[in-house]
Amino acid sequence: MAAGWQDVLQDQAAVREAAAVAVDAALLAGVLMRTGEQPHTSDVVNYAPFTLLPSAVPRALFEQAYAVQQDFNLLVDAISQNKEFLQQTLASTIKVDDFTARLFRIYMQVLEEGLAQTVFLGINRSDYMFDCGLDGRAALRQIEINTIAASFGGLTSRTADVHRLVLKVLGKTEEASHLLPNNPAKGVALGIAKAWQLYGSQRAVVMFLVEEVQRNIFDQRCVENELWNRNIRVVRKRFRDVFEQGSLDASRRLYMDGQEVAVVYYREGYVPQVYDQQNWEARLLLERSRAVKCPDIATQLAGTKKVQQELSRPGMLEKLLPAHPEAVARIRATFAGLYSLDEGEEGDRIAATAIADPDRFVLKPQREGGGNNLYGEELREVLEKIKDSPERTSYILMDKIRPQPALNYLLRAHSPLKVSQCISELGIFGVYVRQGQELVLNEAAGHLLRTKAIEHADGGVAAGVAVLDTPYLV
Repeated sequence: MAAGWQDVLQDQAAVREAAAVAVDAALLAGVLMRTGEQPHTSDVVNYAPFTLLPSAVPRALFEQAYAVQQDFNLLVDAISQNKEFLQQTLASTIKVDDFTARLFRIYMQVLEEGLAQTVFLGINRSDYMFDCGLDGRAALRQIEINTIAASFGGLTSRTADVHRLVLKVLGKTEEASHLLPNNPAKGVALGIAKAWQLYGSQRAVVMFLVEEVQRNIFDQRCVENELWNRNIRVVRKRFRDVFEQGSLDASRRLYMDGQEVAVVYYREGYVPQVYDQQNWEARLLLERSRAVKCPDIATQLAGTKKVQQELSRPGMLEKLLPAHPEAVARIRATFAGLYSLDEGEEGDRIAATAIADPDRFVLKPQREGGGNNLYGEELREVLEKIKDSPERTSYILMDKIRPQPALNYLLRAHSPLKVSQCISELGIFGVYVRQGQELVLNEAAGHLLRTKAIEHADGGVAAGVAVLDTPYLV
């Protein structure tokens, strides 16, 4: 934590006053979520959880994360076009992980039929933590890259204003002026708008594919409103709507309720629980269409944990980005240790090492959405159970990152005000658009800082563990 906050943390009266101001400011700014009790309506809302104070982030690591984002955009796009790499990398995983296997089958079916889609849109978020080495120096380490439904670009666009006000209330006007402007919602919308424009039909709509339960609707509305401001029509549909109302014409244009769809922006579809047979059929219909999918299924597969682990193998980045040696060096500098649990000697050795010393590692399944990773005794128990089974290949192992905790207050509705030891995770949003083989847009689009109490090993804001935060560069 920046030294300037220590005086604040000790002044209980000032903290109580600032917290009351902060909550009202969050409501005023639109840092909102629907409630767990009434998740289907906006009649009753509350503020999304957030920190009272912005958290210290090393400036050099923040700048490093931004500098490498265009490289990661290039990499994800290259992987999505490399059928041989995806086939080889996911061969063991699809034997034991039914969800990845079903995605992969749709991918192969669409390729065999011939892609109707000619414009490709990527909106991803690369997430990092600051690993504190034995020498006390922090290093940027990538946790994962989210290539589908990367969320909170909307709400985090409004959080810095809340923290700016809080610092002023606490008499820290100079520090307040140092908080960076940040608007991922605008950057994400810019990518969607570019893809819509290149699709080439003024009448066509952008379709947000959304969850059945939409507690995080305001985060999505921030992006939606940016598109309406550009006079781009937005519709919100669920998988079951696509199954009931979706159709393709002879040119494989996608129609919903008679409206042509230019862009499908997925905010759903990344966990197995949402897919029944109808939803799988809806997903296939969308993938077969000419509409720009964000992501298309190849890009979703590019975000799997198994791909992440394979990228860390010596020489692999060079194969995927042969013309970009500087990008390869920048990307590799962010990698934590990643290990395969494939069957064979190497996998046996890694599994045995993790069982003997589980606190060194994190066990990661092929899942998005937070709250899926395994640590400590739980990691040991699961690995003991599956170490001699092909099931172990549905996981990867990663070195456990050890960030330096700092004190902060996590503001949650109906929760007592208490100080916590916290750690933070920095996400950088990336947006790219490719038409045929030409990359027409490649940008870093903003950042997201999420913070949680150290007793919670895993989970993000949507999972109810982390809260929204703003970086204070030190």
